[in-house]
Amino acid sequence: MSTTGQRGSMLAQPLTRPSAGRIAAGLGLFLLGAVVGAAGALVQSGWFPLGLLLALVGAAGLFLGGSRATGTRAGAVAPAAGWLVAVILLTASRPEGDFLFGAGLVSYLFLLGGMAVAVMCATLGQGRQPDASDVRLGK
Repeated sequence: MSTTGQRGSMLAQPLTRPSAGRIAAGLGLFLLGAVVGAAGALVQSGWFPLGLLLALVGAAGLFLGGSRATGTRAGAVAPAAGWLVAVILLTASRPEGDFLFGAGLVSYLFLLGGMAVAVMCATLGQGRQPDASDVRLGK
């Protein structure tokens, strides 16, 4: 039993309202994810293959950094959602025929690689750790 008197896994606990700080952090990470997605969209095809690598490493750094900074998996999901929204909006062509992404291999590697990196960082992100009194070491 933990110090708060609650038993069971995190899924069995009642939901609590997020604080204003968590909401602000989530919105900030969402916007930062959109910026990284737009910057990656510009860089990925310009300097192939290093531009693609730079765009994916930058996205991975943001997703994993958001998870570590907030201490939750939501810290990785918020910038990943912003990245995905920005990238999907940039793939749509305009009525004039202008577009940012070409139909090449590099663009597909950026889209699919970014989604794979987002999933990896969200699942590998730091989850909730048990309190010190709940951990049993030794016998």
